[in-house]
Amino acid sequence: MELLYATAIFSLIIIEPSLGANMFQLFSSYGFRNSFDIHTVAIPTRAEYDFIIIGAGSGGSVITNRLSENRKWKILLLEAGKPEGILNQIPILVSNFQQTDYNWGYRVEEQKNACLGMKNRRCTWPRGKSLGGTSTLNYMIHTRGNRFDYDHWSELGNDGWSYEEVLPYFKKSEKFRVPGVYNKSFHGEEGPLSVEHAPYHTKLAASFLKAGQHLGYEVLDYNGPHQIGYSYLQLNMDKGSRCSASRAYLRIKRSNLDIVTDARVTKVLLNDQKRVLGVEFIKNGATQQVRASREVILSAGTIDSAKLLMLSGIGPKNHLEEMGIKVQKDLPVGHNLLEHIGFLGLTFMVNQSVSFLQNQLVAPRYIMDYALHRSGPFSTPGGAEALAFIQTKYAIDSRPDVELLFNGGSLHSDNGLAVRKGYGVSDEVYNTVFKPIEGKDAFSIWPITQNPRSHGRILLKSKNPLDDPIIQAHFFEHPADVEIILEGIKHAIKIVSTPPFQKYGAQLHGIKIPGCQAFQFGSDDYWRCGIRHLPSMMNHEIGTAKMGPSTDTTAVVDARLRVHGIQGLRVIDASVMPTMPVGHINAGIFMIGEKGADMIKEDWEKAQ
Repeated sequence: MELLYATAIFSLIIIEPSLGANMFQLFSSYGFRNSFDIHTVAIPTRAEYDFIIIGAGSGGSVITNRLSENRKWKILLLEAGKPEGILNQIPILVSNFQQTDYNWGYRVEEQKNACLGMKNRRCTWPRGKSLGGTSTLNYMIHTRGNRFDYDHWSELGNDGWSYEEVLPYFKKSEKFRVPGVYNKSFHGEEGPLSVEHAPYHTKLAASFLKAGQHLGYEVLDYNGPHQIGYSYLQLNMDKGSRCSASRAYLRIKRSNLDIVTDARVTKVLLNDQKRVLGVEFIKNGATQQVRASREVILSAGTIDSAKLLMLSGIGPKNHLEEMGIKVQKDLPVGHNLLEHIGFLGLTFMVNQSVSFLQNQLVAPRYIMDYALHRSGPFSTPGGAEALAFIQTKYAIDSRPDVELLFNGGSLHSDNGLAVRKGYGVSDEVYNTVFKPIEGKDAFSIWPITQNPRSHGRILLKSKNPLDDPIIQAHFFEHPADVEIILEGIKHAIKIVSTPPFQKYGAQLHGIKIPGCQAFQFGSDDYWRCGIRHLPSMMNHEIGTAKMGPSTDTTAVVDARLRVHGIQGLRVIDASVMPTMPVGHINAGIFMIGEKGADMIKEDWEKAQ
């Protein structure tokens, strides 16, 4: 009976993504439990805990697990969202869940130089609101970054953060189950976080790897000793289903741990000596407070950690005073916002049925294949299958400066129902460029800049904690970001001109993007225009609580992730990253959580 219900709803959610908003209720009505069976409590069972963790994303889930290993410590995890449901596990549905209340629904402010082809000229910025955080609705791609990234963090004055010092924490988190020959000194096999290839790939993804080899690149383990080359995606996946942070780290029941969902933290409480007392949160419409005797750990993510710090009086003095908030500590919170930004509009048509198309995916054989065996097209995260890391002429060091993300479909592949809504593409752009090719086989390659020069900022809209923050992304304010993506476009076109793709008759989809009609299609100026109209957001925002020594006027936390000038408060999530790692950031957040947990344990062992 469960299989029949699941099969029916698989079909429904693909045909009509808006049903995703009621997925949890639908399954509950049939008596289904949360798929990961995480033990939660309705309200905190104590007035005071040793440690309070805010946010159950990739950082907060790790911290919760590791600190609660010490049974003498009382731990509270507060999460604004709800538990994951059964359908969160299905990788192909990533864009569908971005249309539900599992997503905070943030959008950047209107810009002059970017997001011109998006609804109201505002890019979306999906952020997870659930146990597991954004790891419940991202594309599950597991890349650690480059050795140089972490050595640079160390050079900036962050002792303990060199590549050799963080590698053990990457390995500690990891249960590496990628097939083939790889250097085991770079990987862990006993950690809670599963890392696998998807069990299904299109023939086009295989052609992508062969094309890379044709151009002289190696097919490699990009989380091993070298990064430049091509590969199938390494994914946070457990035998074909999503392995989120909560699935990996929160399937625990410990008497010293309380996990409370639907609890929205609104403020960190401080005394006059700048010592943390606890937190204030809203649950079921009522405002409550709970105390922390040792520390509060803020793991709400790059956007909401910055917002909560500022609501608590920790942030830029002028901005806080403008909002009417008492200044507890003048720090550059919200600055240094960085994101990997790319281009959505590079679509290639093929003459054979080898891509992802909705009218093919809803076939009963594919639904049953996933329901019974966790394989088939449903096991690919939103159609993303492979990547390449390359260097362009603009590379400034040994790192790749472009990622090419290969997708076995395009914005049109689901007939405009979910993917284009997830990215906020306007009706005009979609109906002009993509609607004419609905039902036709195609694939896409997204060129993504890896060392963004443009910096944004998070600001408060008001001192009302229920107001969304203001996200000033400032994409493409530095012209180098556009030029690097342009070089990635040229490389992608070169890839598709190779024999492995030409056997499918692959050719560039040539309808012009509205707003770029004045330029010759395929010219550099046309692509520059297209990049500004259709940037891809990668959910990789970092840096708003930058890690650095007290001598660094742009830093918010020190190398042990303690907020400068505040006792008993740490930030442990992507907001502490001082510069952008190569690739995707989620693996790095797990690493920061593992390392941060050890730091906390070490500090309190010394204090006792």
